Order: sequence, then C-alpha cells, then structure tokens
Amino acid sequence: MSTTPPPPVRIGALAPLTRPGWTEAGRHLLAGLELAAGEANAGGGIDGRPLELVVRDTAADPHRAEAAVDDLAGLGVAALAGEYHSVAARAAAARADALGLPFLCSSAVLDALTERPTDRVARLAPAQSHGWRVYADFLLAAGHGRVAVAAEPSVYWAAGTRILRDRLAPRGGTVTELDARALPPAALCDALAAGGETALLLLTGFPDPAVPIVRAVRRDPRLADVLVGAPAGQPEFPAWESLLGEDGAAIPFLRYLPVHPTPLGARVESALRARLGATPSFVAFEGYDTITVLTETLRAHGTDHAAIADSWPRVTVEGTRGAIRFTRPTDTPVQQWAWPPVQVTDRDPAAPARFRTLHTAPTEHPGR
Repeated sequence: MSTTPPPPVRIGALAPLTRPGWTEAGRHLLAGLELAAGEANAGGGIDGRPLELVVRDTAADPHRAEAAVDDLAGLGVAALAGEYHSVAARAAAARADALGLPFLCSSAVLDALTERPTDRVARLAPAQSHGWRVYADFLLAAGHGRVAVAAEPSVYWAAGTRILRDRLAPRGGTVTELDARALPPAALCDALAAGGETALLLLTGFPDPAVPIVRAVRRDPRLADVLVGAPAGQPEFPAWESLLGEDGAAIPFLRYLPVHPTPLGARVESALRARLGATPSFVAFEGYDTITVLTETLRAHGTDHAAIADSWPRVTVEGTRGAIRFTRPTDTPVQQWAWPPVQVTDRDPAAPARFRTLHTAPTEHPGR
C-alpha cells in the first residue's frame, strides 16, 4: 500500500540574485538559507514534514520584492526569510505586515524597516544606527574626526551619513559629503585633497563606483595618509579582493561575526566554504541563522502566521554567532536580535585574503 507523503512546510526566501542587486551577497545569503534547510530536513523537518524553500529574486528592486511577497503568500508559505538590500527588505516587510505574514529579515539593517511598529517582522542583522555608531567610535579612537563620505543618493546611504554625523559632531568631528555620482574619481580626489579630511568613507555601490574611487585614491600621492573605509561591508566579499588586490587592503568595514567562532560557527563555516568554494561572508551566516530560528519556531509553535509572530519574544535559539533572542529596542519598529556581534575589520595588507579585527563593539543594553 502506498502512502501519500506529507505536504512540505514552505518558507519564502528573498535574495538579490540578479543585477542591479548585489548578486554575490545574494549568493552567500542563499547558501546559508539552503544549508540550514537541508540540515533541518536531515533532522526530521517540521514534525515529519519536509521544509521547502521557495526562492524569489528581488534584484534589489522594491517593486519586485512586493510582487514576490504577494506571490509567496498565494503559495501558502508559513513565513518569509532573507533579503540583503534595505530598500527591498523595507518594501517586503511592509507588504508582509499588511498580509499578516511573518518575515524574518536576515541582512537588511535600515532602522525604519517598517513605518510602524509590528510584531510580524523580526530581524537578525543589527540596526544601522547600532553598527554605524560602532564604526564612528572606531574612527574617533583612530584619530579620524574629519571625515568625508563619497555617497550616492539613497535612503540607506543618507541614513548612514546622518548616523555618522550625529555620532561625530558632539565629539568635535565633521562629515563632509561628496557626490559620488556627480564627481568622477579624479575630481573626488581633488576635493578630498583640498578639504583636508583624514578619512574617506565609501557610501557607494560595488563594483562601481567603489572600485574606481579606491584605485584613484590609492594612486594619488596627496592622499597617501587618508584612511579609506567602507562601513557597509563591501570588502567582505571575495570579489573585492579579486578586483582590487593590494589596493583593497586596509579598508575597514563592519562585519557581524564574533572575533572567535563558536563551535557551531566553525562547523557551519566549513560547510559553507565547501558549498561556496570561497570564504563565507557574514551574510552567509545570517542566512543560516535565519532558517535555524524559523525551524525551531515552526517546531515549537506550528505554522499559523499569528502564532509565529507572537512567538518572537519567546524565541531562544543557538545560532552560529551566539544565542539569538528578540526584543524591541528603543526606536526600532520590529522585533530585533539586539545585538549580534559587531566588529570593524579590514583585509591584511600583508595577505589581502586574510582579515584583521581592528575594533569590537562593547556589550550594549538593547534599549540604548
């Protein structure tokens, strides 16, 4: 006698897999999501039902993200997971909230992930205001109070500039904005040399215009002592090293990993490396942790949308980077892991494939 297999529990997975999205980040995110889903199924799935990822490409486009949420809701997914780009994640979160669909956002950091407080949306990545304040503190400790930002127009970059200015100004620091879209790299170097800032931060897309700007600054003798930084994490990915080589070293960026991996983190790192054929980024770990949290939540509370959303404050899951618990920090509209480990890292000039930890965030109370 044949038996009908139980229907899968579906999770909708959002990731930027085509341009203009950052496809390398999307590939790492998806690798983490898929690895954790495979391990969940090897461990019995969800009460004997297989866990199935239904992947949709957002291409970093808010409209595509909204359409993907509608599509996935129509397919009866239990929850949404993923997304890297803040503008796409914000659109997905708003649509998921309107539909009553729980969404665990993996990597997008924009503080205002939703316009109003909601329990349907939770997030693993630290809020931008938390991470970028850590970066500003690193700049001040390193003696860089006069900072220039080469920025492109976007809500995310504008928010980052505001966070940096608010953190630096009370301590006597300044932030000068240079339009990375209007100024070609040579003109940007001229403006930086004339202004006298000691640090230039890349608030730009990758590879363009970030790569041409780095090359121009590195080759300008007037700027030999200027620190180049990339708080959004562009140097984390292998493509940065392959495109820039030694020019891409000594460029500090934010990295959401502990200085020393946990035992689970070390095991997952090895599995992700084999899957990706490269060093996994922190984004891959965020993807893995997302499905790990959702697996335990679904096993404990079932697939009802409201039950999942209500469970966020009671979730305690051991992730690759520590114990994951959700709270509602001040001025954050979603349930938030407060906080993942945050460090400022760069690539070692002596060996650009190797990372150096320059600064770590102190333990901070979630409400601050």
